[in-house]
Parts: sequence; structure tokens; C-alpha cells
Amino acid sequence: MSLGYNRPLYLLPFDHRHSYITGMCHFTPPLDAGQRAAVTGTKRVIYDGFREALRSGVAKDRAGILVDEEFGAEILRDAAQDGYVTALSTETSGSDEFEFEYGAAFAEHIKAIAPTFAKVLVRYNPEGDAALNRRQTARLKQLSDYCRGAGQLFMFELLVPATAAQLDRVQGQTAAYDLRLRPKLMLATIRTLQDAGVEPDVWKIEGLERQEDCEHVVVVARRDGRDDVGCIVLGRGADEKKVMGWLETAASVPGFIGFAVGRTTFWDPVADYLAQRVTREEAVSRIAQRYREWAAIFERQQP
Repeated sequence: MSLGYNRPLYLLPFDHRHSYITGMCHFTPPLDAGQRAAVTGTKRVIYDGFREALRSGVAKDRAGILVDEEFGAEILRDAAQDGYVTALSTETSGSDEFEFEYGAAFAEHIKAIAPTFAKVLVRYNPEGDAALNRRQTARLKQLSDYCRGAGQLFMFELLVPATAAQLDRVQGQTAAYDLRLRPKLMLATIRTLQDAGVEPDVWKIEGLERQEDCEHVVVVARRDGRDDVGCIVLGRGADEKKVMGWLETAASVPGFIGFAVGRTTFWDPVADYLAQRVTREEAVSRIAQRYREWAAIFERQQP
């Protein structure tokens, strides 16, 4: 299987679990059957917003969803039957250290769902805990090797949280960390993981303020013959203005093929629906409108 994915990809992620259960639905795990059904029902609202966006203008061949198996297995199957790109999360939710959601059975679950992408979210700082990084790298190599051997596309969501020492260097200002330190740390992480045999087809990247930082990410992601590897920009739950800026910056750089914006797309509409401030139809429409907006912004800025 050749490495990479370079087609446009507009992803709507709603694979959130721990934060979604507690922050959106206000449930305390473990959930009973009724609570589980309620969570699953709200994820169907998001999926219906995605489908409405496609009916009203977003190109089907560019559109995709990212959902967890626990609450979204049927959605993933429905989406696959309808020909949409699908991505399945493989990591345990709410953990600072990457571990497989289904432990040693991770490959069986990927095979059963058969998504377009197996996706992993990892918090990795190259200047952080060395033992933690080694443990995570070993598990990531397992996932990467499985995907390569099974002909399964692999998506890597990279988060680089600041260490205490790094925050001290910028006087505790997270915006300064994001601008001055995080871009270089991201590049170092990608290189380190590639050298360890971790080979994603798509890198899912935290938003960057500067075009040159996006360009550097593409260069490293595509180094040494990885010419078709794609990058997409994620939303981080930021406000609309911030997300728009990240989309505009990334879209101007060849190699950034799209975006993955979740919470900024669905959180307020679903919360308002659960609070009975809007109808289900209104929530679906608002999700569709926001997703269409991201697609339009990205397409306007592409070279």
C-alpha cells in the first residue's frame, strides 16, 4: 500500500467521549442504558447536520466524519454505506497517555468497522517525559504497522501540550507558546515518530498562525519520499474567529488538504437542543451551516 492521502478532506469530528459525556450530557460514568442511548442520539443530531450540509452544497467526495465506536458504530456503518469518508478513533478517551481503546484487540475493532481511516490522538512533547514518549511510540508503531500491513489508511492527530519549563520560557502565556515554541516542537515530534517507523497517511495538526509554519510542517510530513502525505488543520474547540484564521492560513499552503473542526461546529447547537432552547431541526441546521462555512473558507483561500 502506498503511503499518503492527498485528496481534499473536510472532516467533521465528533468522536469526543469523556468530555462529551460529562460536559455536554452532564452524565457521570458508568452510564446506564438510557444514558448511553441519549448520548448516541445526540451524536445522530451531529451526523444529520453533516448530511444536511452535503445536501446543500458541500462536495460529497471531500466530506467525512470522525466518530468513536462506542457511541457511533451505527453512524459509521451508515456513512460507509452512503459512500462518505469515515474515520474511527482508536485511543482511550480522556487519558494523557495514548493507550488503545480496546487494548490488544484494537486491530479486530478496526477491521470490524472498516473505516476509511484509523485515527489516533496523541499528546506528545519531545522535551517532555522521555519514558512516556517511549511507551507511546511503541504503541504507535504497533498501530502504524497494522495499518500498513492491512491496507488501512492511518490518521494521526498530534497535540503538543506545553511542559512547565516551556511555559516558564514564555512567562506562562499560552498564546506565546503556540506562536513561538509549539511549531518547532511539532516538527521535532513528526521527525522523531517518522524515524521510529510511525507512518501516518494524514497528519491532523493544531492550528498555526503563520503560513511559513504550515509550510514547514508540510515539508517535514512529506520528507524522504513521503510525497503524498496530507495535512489537515484541527479546530481545538476555539472560537469562530480563531478557527477561521487557522483555516485561511492552512488553506493557502499546498499539502494542507483540509480541516477537522468538531466542537466549534456542533457544541453550541447540541447544547441548546439538550436545553430545549432550539428544536432538533434547528440544531441540525446550525451544524450544517457552520460546516458549510468552514468548507467555503478553506476553498476560497486555496491557491
